Amino acid sequence: MKKYTNTGSKDTRSGFGAGMTELGQKNENVVALCADLIGSLKFDDFKKNHPERFFQIGIAEANMIGIAAGLTVGGKIPFTGTFANFSTGRVYDQIRQSVAYSEKNVKICASHAGLTLGEDGATHQILEDIGLMKMLPGMTVINTCDFNQTKAATLAIADHHGPVYLRFGRPVVPNFMPADEPFEIGKAIVLTEGSDVTIVATGHLVWEALIAAEALEAKGISAEVINIHTIKPLDEEAILNSLAKTKCIVTAEEHNILGGLGESVSRVLALNSPLPQEFVAVNDSFGESGTPEQLMDKYKLNNQAIVEAVEKVMKRK
Repeated sequence: MKKYTNTGSKDTRSGFGAGMTELGQKNENVVALCADLIGSLKFDDFKKNHPERFFQIGIAEANMIGIAAGLTVGGKIPFTGTFANFSTGRVYDQIRQSVAYSEKNVKICASHAGLTLGEDGATHQILEDIGLMKMLPGMTVINTCDFNQTKAATLAIADHHGPVYLRFGRPVVPNFMPADEPFEIGKAIVLTEGSDVTIVATGHLVWEALIAAEALEAKGISAEVINIHTIKPLDEEAILNSLAKTKCIVTAEEHNILGGLGESVSRVLALNSPLPQEFVAVNDSFGESGTPEQLMDKYKLNNQAIVEAVEKVMKRK
């Protein structure tokens, strides 16, 4: 297996912006809608180069979703952009009724997800969004790990017909996925092969899982690390194939322990192969104000927490 290394830290939202810039050039049906956060969502280049296809809706997120749904009727591919809290929680009814129920081809793109929103505090740090969105019938849910993968996902969802929730973040994080790594919706990526434990991680926790795997290797534990960029549809085959070797699993995510990747994996285990599982996630609480680093440490969303979870789950084999 290739070794994934940090080629220079970048924010994942800039990966989205780079993807939108490319889509603007190659697909004239792509349109962008923003809720007064052009700079934060990195829509600047798209707006500058394609002003006729950019719509500034203002702080009216429910209207943004409704307009996006309407644009699909004419064959447009709308990408909506705002913070994850406003992309999901504030407009859940509009997404449910106007997008999911109607199977509209809307791409709901959400920045500033999870605890790493940081100093803006608990009211903006949504930790329930994956759960909200994956429960909607027909909704594809994607949570990317770095700049390159976010750009690749942005390009990929334009070619996918149907509603999509694309989740990414604000902070600068390691960029370690190769720029030419194929992005296939619903297809997990095995980053390191191992025989003792399976670690499936999503978003910012993927890099932490790779660091944890190195620490575990020094302890004589062989960890298989899988990058789960698509929460729904989940790559059940990749998970079960790995578990056939390792017989135990740790899930890691920047999300509430309820409703996220961990619970989706638990369902796979319950229906196919009941084996020990441990969770690295926020333990059913809201966040608080602090730097991303402080919050990830306090809420135990880091490589040390993954190592501890691995040691715990292996005792249950």
